[in-house]
Amino acid sequence: MERIKAPTGRHRYGLWLGLMLLGLVLSVGQWVFAQSSEERKAVVLTIDGAIGPATMDYVVRGIEDAEENGAAIVVLQLDTPGGLMDSTRTLIKAILASDVPVATWVTPAGARAASAGTYILYGSHIAAMSPATNLGSATPVQMGGMPGSEETPGEPSGESGTGEEQTDESRSDKNSTAMERKVMEDAVSYIRGLADRHGRNGDWAERAVREAVNLGATEALDQNVIDVVATDLDDLLSQVHGRDVVMASGTRTLDTENLAIVRQQPDWRTSLLSVITDPNVAYFLMIIGFYGIIFELANPGSLYPGVIGAICLVLALFAFQVLSVNYAGLALILLGLAFIVGEAFMPSFGMLGVGGIVAFVLGSVILMDGSHQAISLPAVGGTAAVAGGFILWTVTRFIGLRRKAPAVGTEHMPEERCRSLEDFSRDGDYYRGHVRLSGERWNAISNEAITDGQWVRVQSVEGLTVKVAPEQPDHGRQEAL
Repeated sequence: MERIKAPTGRHRYGLWLGLMLLGLVLSVGQWVFAQSSEERKAVVLTIDGAIGPATMDYVVRGIEDAEENGAAIVVLQLDTPGGLMDSTRTLIKAILASDVPVATWVTPAGARAASAGTYILYGSHIAAMSPATNLGSATPVQMGGMPGSEETPGEPSGESGTGEEQTDESRSDKNSTAMERKVMEDAVSYIRGLADRHGRNGDWAERAVREAVNLGATEALDQNVIDVVATDLDDLLSQVHGRDVVMASGTRTLDTENLAIVRQQPDWRTSLLSVITDPNVAYFLMIIGFYGIIFELANPGSLYPGVIGAICLVLALFAFQVLSVNYAGLALILLGLAFIVGEAFMPSFGMLGVGGIVAFVLGSVILMDGSHQAISLPAVGGTAAVAGGFILWTVTRFIGLRRKAPAVGTEHMPEERCRSLEDFSRDGDYYRGHVRLSGERWNAISNEAITDGQWVRVQSVEGLTVKVAPEQPDHGRQEAL
C-alpha cells in the first residue's frame, strides 16, 4: 500500500499563508458590506398624479423597504390634484405607523397638493412646500352612486337669480343631504385629528374641507399649515435637521445631515396597476371582456375570444373593485351591450340596437362621476359610434338576405345542374334512374331518355325524387362561361 506523504515545511507554510489571505479578504468584504449597509440614507418617493390604489401600493411598499434598510427619512415628492379617499387613508395610516420619519414635499414649482394631497401633508411628520406651489380644496366629492347631488365647492347654494350669497353653515346643512353631511363631518374630524397630532393649524384645515380654500407656500408657512418652505432637496434636509417629530413610538429628533439620496421610482408593478385602474382602460377592458365571452359562446371551441375575454373581464372587475363605481351605470352598460349583441342574433330592425346604444351611452356617462376618475366622453362617443355602425351593418345585411334567393333546401334546386349516374330505364310514362346533385345521390325521373354521364337540369322536386331534363346546348355554353 502506498503511503501518503506528510506536507513538508514549505507546503505547510504556503497552506497557512493561503488561509490567512482568505480570512483577510473575508474580513475586508464583511467590513465593506457593513459600512455600505450602515450608510445613512434618505429615500425619495415620487407621487405625480391622482392618488389611487397604484400610488398607495407604491408608497406603502417604499416605506416598508425604507424601514428594512434603516433609512433616516423618507421624502415624498408630491404633485397631485387629489384622488380616492380610501387610498389616501391607507397611505396616511402607513405614514403614521412608520418607524421612519416621512416628509411630504410639494414640488416642483407650480405643483399642488389639492384635495387628497392636503390630507397627506397634514398626516406627514414633516410638511414642506416649494415656492410657487399651493395646497387646499380638500372638500370631499361624492362619487360612486352615493345618494344626493354634488355641490361645486365655493358656489352659493339655493335658487339662482336671488343674488343672495348663502354662507350660513346651518342653511348649507339644510340644503345638503344626510349622506353629504356625514362625509363632510367625517373629513373635518379626520383632518383635524391629523393637525392636532403634528401641531398644525386645524382651523384652516377645517376651512379647506368645508370651503375648499387654498394657500400658497409662504402663506401656508405663516399660518402654521406647513413646517418648511424649501427650494431643493438639500435645503429641505438641512432645514428639518434637529426638528422634533411625533412618531408612533414617541417623539424623535431628526438627524438628516450627510445623508445619501436614494431615489426609488415606481416599478413595473406600480405602472401596471396604474394602467389597469385608469377609468378609461378599465372601461375598455370590460367591453373587450364582454364581447370576448359572447363570441366564445357563439362559436364554442374558438378559444381565443374566450381566453382574451375572460382575462380582460377579470382585470376590469379588479379595477372596478378599487374604483368608485356607480352600479346603476354599470348595469346600464351591460344591458346596452346585451341589447346590441341581441340585435345580431334576434333582429328587430334596429329597435334592440338603438335601445342598447342609448343604455350604453347613459351608463358610460354615469359609471364614474368623480372629478378625478371620469371616463373620457370622446371614448364613450367613439365606442357608441362603432356599436352604431355594427348595428347598421347588421340591419342592412339582414335586409339584403331577405331579398336574396334561398341558398339551401329544396327551393334552390330548380335549374341546378347535375349528372346522371346510369342509363335511365323506361317505367310507364317516365324514365327512371339516379343523378348526383350537390354531392348527393338522388332518385330521378325524366320525360326523355337519359344516358350514363349525361348532364341534366333539375325541373322540380317531389319528395326524394327530382324531375330532370337533358341540358340544352345554350345552357352548357352559359355554364362554360
